[in-house]
Amino acid sequence: AGDEAIAQWLRIQNTPVVLAVNKCESPQQGIILASQFWELNLGEPFPVSAIHGNGTGELLEKLVTYLPNVDTIPEIPEIKVAIVGRPNVGKSSLLNTLTGENRSIVSPISGTTRDAIDMVVQRSADPEKGTDAQTYRLIDTAGIRKKKNVTYGPEFFGINRAFKAIRRSDVVLLVIDAIDGVTEQDQKLAGRIADEGRAAIIVVNKWDAIEKDSYTIYEYEKLVKDRLSFIEWAEIIFVSALTGKRVETILDLVDTAANQHGRRVSTSVINEVLQEAVSWYTPPTNRQGRQGKIYYGTQVKTKPPTIALFVNDPKRFKENYRRYIERQFRQQLDFTGTPVRLLWRGKKVRDGEEAQINLNRATRV
Repeated sequence: AGDEAIAQWLRIQNTPVVLAVNKCESPQQGIILASQFWELNLGEPFPVSAIHGNGTGELLEKLVTYLPNVDTIPEIPEIKVAIVGRPNVGKSSLLNTLTGENRSIVSPISGTTRDAIDMVVQRSADPEKGTDAQTYRLIDTAGIRKKKNVTYGPEFFGINRAFKAIRRSDVVLLVIDAIDGVTEQDQKLAGRIADEGRAAIIVVNKWDAIEKDSYTIYEYEKLVKDRLSFIEWAEIIFVSALTGKRVETILDLVDTAANQHGRRVSTSVINEVLQEAVSWYTPPTNRQGRQGKIYYGTQVKTKPPTIALFVNDPKRFKENYRRYIERQFRQQLDFTGTPVRLLWRGKKVRDGEEAQINLNRATRV
């Protein structure tokens, strides 16, 4: 009765239907068993065995006849946004508020989302704000628990999918519970985002449940920045997914972070920033009196913006000076919401110069 009801509903749809009859382990008996399903009027039934894989080849051959040609599928530009965080911080509630649909299971019980859930959202152009129409692919993920609390099963694979969602996203929304504050798991997630080189926004949820005065938000922001030093460049927004307060502003921050993440800066502008930075703070000198020199820089990659700096010897530039140069790029070129990677490349000595160096060494000996 159940099969007939489903078949009746499918017959009135405009979508092509391919009928697969599972648990047909025997090729000879499978044809006989599958023939009983002709009465559903859904076309030829294909006998298959999901366990052994029998009949799946014929099923796929039939299936691909209904798929559109790759060339005919229009490519819609979209920003992929992964929503990650610990269990019960409000990721699914945030997704539902952003989309206006109750797609994810929302429950006070931790860990009700076991899988990565995609939802495509289209945002209309706003002439007053000067924003264009934009499409977003929102990916809600399973909460990340401590390893000792994760059992091998659906939740284990859900967490793996959460890490994959970070990898395939353009922008990551790291959702934090305002009541619990920044935890060790939040720090690990921030480290993962930084390692993958993804743009990020820190979303502090449940802000409506916090008792606050005029200084609370600034104190909390400083605390979050200190504890999530891996992504100190990420913007912070305080929202309530339950009431919807400031949730719409998240998409504005996503637009900014995505644009900066894919931004390309000309070589001339990069070298102007370098020249000014070096004039304010000259590169360090080692104990032998040899000073580091930055010859020039150029952007070699986007997503994230990656700048190669060609220097005489990368070892002469310690961590504090490297942070100074990165800070100068951020102050002069913005790069809001995205990591910036600097590649320190030693410039090879030319043959003539190398011969002269060897000659000088021989003379000194």
